[in-house]
Amino acid sequence: MADNRSSPADPPVERFAPSPSGRLHLGHAFSAMLAHDAARAAGGRFLLRIEDLDAGRSREGFAAAIAEDLRWLGLRWDGPVLRQSGRADAYAQALARLEALGVLYPCGCTRADIAAAAAAPQEGADAPPVYPGTCRNRTAPPDGPVAQRLDLARALEALGPSLPRLGFTEIGAGPQGETGWRPLDPDALLRREGDAVLARKDAAAAYHLAVVVDDAAQGVTHVTRGEDLFAATALHVVLQALLGLPTPAYRHHRLIRDASGQRLAKRDDARSLASLRDAGASPDDVRAMVGLAPAETAP
Repeated sequence: MADNRSSPADPPVERFAPSPSGRLHLGHAFSAMLAHDAARAAGGRFLLRIEDLDAGRSREGFAAAIAEDLRWLGLRWDGPVLRQSGRADAYAQALARLEALGVLYPCGCTRADIAAAAAAPQEGADAPPVYPGTCRNRTAPPDGPVAQRLDLARALEALGPSLPRLGFTEIGAGPQGETGWRPLDPDALLRREGDAVLARKDAAAAYHLAVVVDDAAQGVTHVTRGEDLFAATALHVVLQALLGLPTPAYRHHRLIRDASGQRLAKRDDARSLASLRDAGASPDDVRAMVGLAPAETAP
């Protein structure tokens, strides 16, 4: 059986997929410009997706501001903007397929429940505890609203003989060195990710499911995103294999940090593109701040 190695695409399709929960900052600009430059250099397409599944945090004003900031940077996207809030049917179909495979289970646990049940300390001060499997073997569904979790061990078993052949192509430096094939490490995946939530209690889907479904729907061939998502890529490869979806090539770039070494967040308004623009910065100034060449000399 063949593995899931990506075939060279002509032309490549890149995307930028922010959530409308705040103003874009330098880190977002870096990711968007890398993807846009790579697409244009190869004669490919650059797409924009608004990841607005979190109704409690998403704001239309921020969605409009994202478009404004990207246009100011000189970035132009191809085709209509995809909004995740209109994709409930696609996510339901994916969940139904996973349910038919027997790799989903309902979970009623809260974050406090998970933190209390996690006996071992987690790596990294900001890392959430890996789900301890509280609801995995319940004989009856939990009371009240439930999320849908992936039974990762069962999912890996369901992949059968194709499992050793799975992995992804990493482009560029990334957190693990040069461009090359990264084989799936099932044991590491079980330790790091556990049984991820694929549908939240209050939403049609969670990030891990939505991102693989939408990348496939948009024909994305190359995903540019921060190195903080490198570990999650193995989980996305598993979901792609279970759902019969293609695996793009990935480019996990360095994170843009402030003077104290902390990664930028949307609450850091001083580094927002709007604040930099108001202070007189130009798009090429922004490119210089994140270590990119001016637009006229960019690929």
